[in-house]
Amino acid sequence: MAPRAGARRRWGGAARGGAGRTAWTRGRVPAALAVLTAGAAAFHSLVPGAVLGLGGLLESFLPWLGLAVLPLLAAALVRRSALALVALALPSAVWLALFHDALSPRGEDAADAARTALLTAVQHNASDENRDPAATARALAAAGPDIVALQELTPAALPAYGEALAREYPHRAVAGTVGLWSRHPLTGTRSLDIRPADLGPDWNRGLRTAVRTPHGDIAVHVVHLPSVRVRATGFDTEWRDESAALLGEELRAEELPRVIVLGDFNGTLDDRGLDPVLSGVDSTGREAADGFSFSWPTAFPVARIDHVMARGAAVTRLWTLSATGSDHLPVVARIALPAA
Repeated sequence: MAPRAGARRRWGGAARGGAGRTAWTRGRVPAALAVLTAGAAAFHSLVPGAVLGLGGLLESFLPWLGLAVLPLLAAALVRRSALALVALALPSAVWLALFHDALSPRGEDAADAARTALLTAVQHNASDENRDPAATARALAAAGPDIVALQELTPAALPAYGEALAREYPHRAVAGTVGLWSRHPLTGTRSLDIRPADLGPDWNRGLRTAVRTPHGDIAVHVVHLPSVRVRATGFDTEWRDESAALLGEELRAEELPRVIVLGDFNGTLDDRGLDPVLSGVDSTGREAADGFSFSWPTAFPVARIDHVMARGAAVTRLWTLSATGSDHLPVVARIALPAA
């Protein structure tokens, strides 16, 4: 016997209600992964670093964690899961909270006009395999900086850099494989002792000098921290972290009130291994970048490991230049200098 119309309506409503409830109960796996992704991004500093170096690895590529939303979104749509779709709002919100500044177009800060002066700095790991150092030097000079910091200088390439930069940047300081060229005189130049204990005495990748600008002296530190390695035992940052700790001590001991730090740090500013360095600079001196300004590797930049930071001054803009003969992109920073 055919069911009555009212019964059909009751069954149909139950079916629709059941379907609604199913949409909120299926897709639990992508929903859980979305929550896990949000937690890893929001609390990345709590991810253990001692376990295969996972904490440092995560922080080195933290912006890319946002890409996890795409496969999770696809899974939520395939599963027709309202639960997973709502859960995806968490990693999306966390990512935007962390990196919304990189999505905002950045022009010259209006506050710069109230500053005493602007100084432009170029930071570049020029590569010890660079086949045309003179062309690289000319490309850097074309950006019109006041100072140029280079890493991976070799004895064979140094004369080419010197000759190409000498006219605009007659003042030079070199220590080991790092160097600084300046429009203004340099004084008090010395090597920085940031060598990890396990490395030999020929490892020399740091210098400190003072640039005598018309607006007062500025201490400048040029560094190249040790590389990190992905090994069978995990993400190995031991030498880099040890060198960063030594650099932090040098920065805290620096007597001049205005300091600029330029270098290849082999780590992003999200990486906890660079915390000792960040403790020696100001929050306003930690790079206001145009976009993400990834600097490495040149073929497909995935991270910015080349940095310009300051204390007693503000980094108001930072951007990258076109590729040179290096596996790093040059980084340019605009630095606002308060009165000395």
